[in-house]
Amino acid sequence: MTAQLPQASGSFGEKPTLTFPEGPAPAELEVQVLSRGDGALVEAGDDLVVHYLGQTWNGHVFDNSYDRGSSINFPIGVGAVIAGWDEGLVGQQIGSRVLLSIPPHQGYGDRGVPQAGIKGGDTLVFVVDVVGVN
Repeated sequence: MTAQLPQASGSFGEKPTLTFPEGPAPAELEVQVLSRGDGALVEAGDDLVVHYLGQTWNGHVFDNSYDRGSSINFPIGVGAVIAGWDEGLVGQQIGSRVLLSIPPHQGYGDRGVPQAGIKGGDTLVFVVDVVGVN
């Protein structure tokens, strides 16, 4: 049985809204391609450019780049970001919209990020638009 994942509204480049299913968050990383792009595959070590929305499972939106109106970029697959991003985004196609459900052990663990409203043990859900690589 596959885990029940949130549904995301909107299409690539639009700020999504997440609707959560009943039941617990998945215990392991879940990666769902919501729409597949036609660009090159993201490789470990690429300087990845994304738009994203992040929120806790059944919780609040703690960050999103859409409201800021600018994408972010970071090295992917080399430990510069949380493990769920490294594992879930390497191998995706540029132009894709990807939903990530990231368990605590691949996110912020038992510490959380209190200043962002992420409690210890929170499962994180991201909708990530893979814009490109630098």
